[in-house]
Amino acid sequence: MSAVTVDKPAQAPVLSREEVRRRVGGALKLSLAIFAALAQRRVLITLGLALVLIGSGIGVAVSAHQNRNLYNTLSELQAARDGYQREWSQLLLEQSALSAHGQIEQQAASSLEMIVPGREHIVLVPVAGVPSGTRQMFR
Repeated sequence: MSAVTVDKPAQAPVLSREEVRRRVGGALKLSLAIFAALAQRRVLITLGLALVLIGSGIGVAVSAHQNRNLYNTLSELQAARDGYQREWSQLLLEQSALSAHGQIEQQAASSLEMIVPGREHIVLVPVAGVPSGTRQMFR
């Protein structure tokens, strides 16, 4: 077993008013010296350049993030475009298949019960205002 010893806590030294005033005065003098050093031209230029550098770094990070988002959006839109292109090609094929004369005739015969008229049902109507010699061309 181990023994545990309890030490008395160390007490902070009690400072007099004069000691506190002296230390606060020293801190103020140090602060003034720091601010005076910061007001020098070289330090201001260095701080300005450091701020520009930090701003530039943040700008690069934001720009890279936007670039990734825009690239993802572009990829999605290109995939959608390819899908629409495939669908358009299929619709063109379907249109050409449905517009074939045989298909139209079959559709008319089956759903509308239409038939091609025979020769006995065809009547030729003479064209008015055309000289009789040219009528032969229309027969």
